[in-house]
Amino acid sequence: MAIAFSSPNAFAKKHDRKKKEVDLTANPLVNVNSKQPDKELFDKAYNAMKHGKYDVARLDLQTLLNTYPDSEFAMRSKLLVGDTWFKEGGSAALTQAESEYKDFITFFPNTPEAAEAQMKVGDIYFQQMEKPDRDPQNAVHAEQEYRAMLEQFPDSPLIPRAKQRLREVQEVLAQRQFEIGEFYASREQWAASVARLETITDSYPLFSHSDQALITIGDAYANEAQVMSRAKIPPKAKAELMRYFDDRAAASWSRVVTRYPLAPHVEDAKDRLIAMGKPVPDPSPQALAESQAEEDSRVNVKLGSRTLQLLGRGPNTVKAARVGEPSLNSPPPVVAPDVVKESSITWAQALSGKPVTGVAAPEAATAANAAIENGTAPPTTEQPAPKAAFQEVPDASGAPGSTVTVEVPSNSAPAAGGSPGAASAPAPAEGAPAGASVPSNAEPLVKPVGAPVAQPLPAIDKPAETPQQINQVQGGTPAQVQTSANASGKPGKKKKAPYDKKDESSSKHKKKTGLDKVNPF
Repeated sequence: MAIAFSSPNAFAKKHDRKKKEVDLTANPLVNVNSKQPDKELFDKAYNAMKHGKYDVARLDLQTLLNTYPDSEFAMRSKLLVGDTWFKEGGSAALTQAESEYKDFITFFPNTPEAAEAQMKVGDIYFQQMEKPDRDPQNAVHAEQEYRAMLEQFPDSPLIPRAKQRLREVQEVLAQRQFEIGEFYASREQWAASVARLETITDSYPLFSHSDQALITIGDAYANEAQVMSRAKIPPKAKAELMRYFDDRAAASWSRVVTRYPLAPHVEDAKDRLIAMGKPVPDPSPQALAESQAEEDSRVNVKLGSRTLQLLGRGPNTVKAARVGEPSLNSPPPVVAPDVVKESSITWAQALSGKPVTGVAAPEAATAANAAIENGTAPPTTEQPAPKAAFQEVPDASGAPGSTVTVEVPSNSAPAAGGSPGAASAPAPAEGAPAGASVPSNAEPLVKPVGAPVAQPLPAIDKPAETPQQINQVQGGTPAQVQTSANASGKPGKKKKAPYDKKDESSSKHKKKTGLDKVNPF
C-alpha cells in the first residue's frame, strides 16, 4: 500500500493561507469570510480608506450605519469614521476626528475600542504640538487626554504606549518652563526664575534637565544671600537672612545629589556644596538604581535627529525618559508673587528679631505688611507707593509753631456780615500757641478753590481804527487828495505816463512785421 506524502512546500503554503485567513492584527473585522451586505460595505470602506479615498469611505460607512443600525459592524464602522478624518489630516479634519471619537466614547464607554478612541484623541493633539518656545496649548491638551486615558482605562493594552506619549509631552512642557527660567536667571530676575524652575522640579521629576534646574535654583538663593550681605540692616538680622538663603541653596544642591546621583551635572552640585562648607549627602541604592535606569533609557541626540528638529515643525522628544511613572496630578504651579511674598516675610521676621523660617504665619504676614508700610521691606516690583500725608505749612513770619490754614470760600452760604462767597478769617491751627493768627495783609500760600467772587467785567475791547491810506504817487497830503476826490465826485486816479521804448520793454508796443501790419487788431 502506497502512502502519498504532501510536499513540504505545499504544507507551508496551506499553513500560510490558513494563518492569513485568521490574522486579525490590522482590523478584527476586515478579513472575516462573509458575504453579508453590511460586511461588504465595511470592507469596501476600509479599502477606500487605505487608498486615500476618505470621502468614499465615509459615504459607505454612513450608508452602513443608516441601513443596518443593528449590524455587528456598526460599532466598528463608527470608529472607522473617525479614523478617516484622522488619516486625512489638517486642522479641520482633526477637529472632526476628535468629535467622532468623543461621540464613540459616549455611546460605547465600556468597550475595548473606547480606550483606542481616547488614545487617538491624545494623538490628535500630539501631532499638532509645537516646539517648546511656541504656543503650548496643544501640548497641554495632549497631557490632559493621555492622563484621562490612563485614569479611565487602566486595564487597556494601550497603557504602555500612553505612558510613553505622556512622558514625551511632559518633556516638552518642562523644556518650555526650563528655557524661561534660565532666561530670567540670565537677567538676574531671581524670583521669576525660581518660580519657573520649582514648577518643573515639583511637576515633572523625569525631565532630562532636572539637575540643571535644581542647580540654578540654588544659585538664585546664593545670589540672594550675597544681596543680603550688602544690605544696610542690623547685623543680627543680616546674619539670619544670609543663613536662611544659604540653607535654601544647599538644600537645592543636595537634592541633585540624592535624587539624580548619575545626572550629567551632579559634580557641579557637589562642588558648590564643598565651596559653601556644607556636607555632601550620600545617595541611597534605590536612588542610584532609578537614576541609572533613567539615564540609560534616554536616547542621545544624533546629527540626523538634530537636523530634523531644525527643519521640522514639531518638538524633539528623543531626550525623554523611557522608564518611570509619569506624573498624573501636577501640583499648583509656583508663581513669582509667592516667591516675593516669602522673601518679604523672611525680611520682616529678621527685622523683628524672630528666627527666620519663611513660613507665612499670621504674625509674620502682619510684620511683613508693617515693614512694607514703614519702608523697611526689600524693594520689589509689587511694593506699593508711600501714602500721601498732610503737613503743616509755616506762616510768612517763619516763627516756630506758627501755621497757616486756608478756608475754601463757599457760594452757598454768605459769611456773617459780608457778601455771599466771602472768605472767613482763618483760624489758628490746632496745637499752635494762643493768639497766633495770620496777618490781614499776608498773601495766602494756597489760592482758594471754587467760583470767584462776582466782580464787574471790563469793557469790551474795540478793534483799533484802520489807518488812512496814503497815495505815494500822487503829490500832496492825504487831506488834499481826499479833497480833490470829493470835489470831482470820483476817486482820484493816477495818470498813466507815456511809453518810452528807450527805458521800457513791452510786448504790446513791439513793432509789427509781416502780415501783422495788415491785421487791425
